[in-house]
Amino acid sequence: MRKSMAVFIALAVLAAGGAAWALDTNTLTVQASVTGTCKFQAPKTSTLNFGALDPSGGDVTASTTTQFWCTKGVTLLPFTSGTGLNFAGGKNQMKDATSGDVIPYTIDSLNPDGSSNAGPGSPRTLTIAGTVLATDYTTKSAGSYSDTVTLTINP
Repeated sequence: MRKSMAVFIALAVLAAGGAAWALDTNTLTVQASVTGTCKFQAPKTSTLNFGALDPSGGDVTASTTTQFWCTKGVTLLPFTSGTGLNFAGGKNQMKDATSGDVIPYTIDSLNPDGSSNAGPGSPRTLTIAGTVLATDYTTKSAGSYSDTVTLTINP
């Protein structure tokens, strides 16, 4: 019995020692990056409505707003506006589909509010302002004029 006990203890010591010899470690690096971006909030549409232009009236200004967000820490570059579907002669123009007449207009400003960028949970407001000059619409046909312009936001 003493001999079997000695064998058992020897085997236990070898087993424990073998387990200690098998121990090793690895260093795991865990990483990710957050994309710096800016996006318009849904719905990604807004309307700059100059209303009913009265040919006996003067210049007409209008403004509207839309929502956007940027990743925290992103430096917001200026917003830009495209030239629209009816751009000609260096001017954005609204077009009446029936008469084919066009009315030039300008997008005067694209001004973001003064809030800090804090991600999609904290949307910001962009104010869009434009003008139609009286001299550009007083001789135009009655009708419904429109154009489509793409606004771009770049971080």
